[in-house]
Amino acid sequence: MSARKSERLMNLVIALLVTPSYLSKERIRHAVEGYRDQNDEAFGRMFERDKEELREIGVEIETGSHDAVFGDELGYRIRRDAFELPEISLEPDEAAVVGLAARVWQQARLADATQSALLKLRAAGQQVDASGLTGIEPRLAASEPAFEPLWDAVVSRTPVTFTYQRPGHDRTWREVEPWSVLSWHGRWYLAGRDRGRDAPRMFRLSRVVGEVTPAGAAGEYDVPEDLDVEAMATSLFPAPAASTAVLRVRSGAGLGLRRRAASETVEDDRWDRLEVPYGMVGELAEDVVSYGPDVVVLEPAELRARVVDGLRRLAGDDA
Repeated sequence: MSARKSERLMNLVIALLVTPSYLSKERIRHAVEGYRDQNDEAFGRMFERDKEELREIGVEIETGSHDAVFGDELGYRIRRDAFELPEISLEPDEAAVVGLAARVWQQARLADATQSALLKLRAAGQQVDASGLTGIEPRLAASEPAFEPLWDAVVSRTPVTFTYQRPGHDRTWREVEPWSVLSWHGRWYLAGRDRGRDAPRMFRLSRVVGEVTPAGAAGEYDVPEDLDVEAMATSLFPAPAASTAVLRVRSGAGLGLRRRAASETVEDDRWDRLEVPYGMVGELAEDVVSYGPDVVVLEPAELRARVVDGLRRLAGDDA
């Protein structure tokens, strides 16, 4: 499925989920990006296909009308009670994976599209319940400007060019066939084939300077079938020597930290003490901050200082 179609389906779900009443086709067409630039016939076909695809993956779209007089004008909605999942029980390691995924997706382009759809519905006089989006708003924790264009290039297999600067070196111009974007020891990297060097390379996204520009057409190259980006990253960027942090973790919390812990001791009925190995203090600090008051750093002092600083930033306290 193309990135554009995925965005359109996501926005259609959002539009139908946040409105307590039925939405007419015209309001859906106005609110959902991807429909507005289609003529009547093309929009009709696209909308019917999209509804069918959503139904095939279990998203029930209800058809009806709240207008007792002109009930012939049908509208559409997704009932929250039918859309939301029942309560799910996860094992600690499963919960840790879900937690990691939730922390990864923050501030992506789809979030902007979501807000655009909500604004258009409100402008049309439609009641909107944004709380219905809990759990589906996409986010992506990557501050590097190069992330989104490189991610799009990976998805569409479009070669790109960009300027790259390593510390202590001059800027260089690179033309790359992007294979994958990955997070490695707290940093985002692009793996791909450097056309100028005719060899696989990895580039830290924070070192990409200026704009990322397409250097060819979508689908212009193939990604190697035996690609193992983790092995590639391991060979190029070995993990730093491990240190150990001592953390006090509230009972029942910090499942991701517990999964990584080398030892775990019960302190009392509210707190446990964990010894957690780590390679990069900044990476562990970000992890600990995400648990808020449920985790207290006992040592080392550097980690404690970084976590306190991170919590202050989140609270808007720069003092």
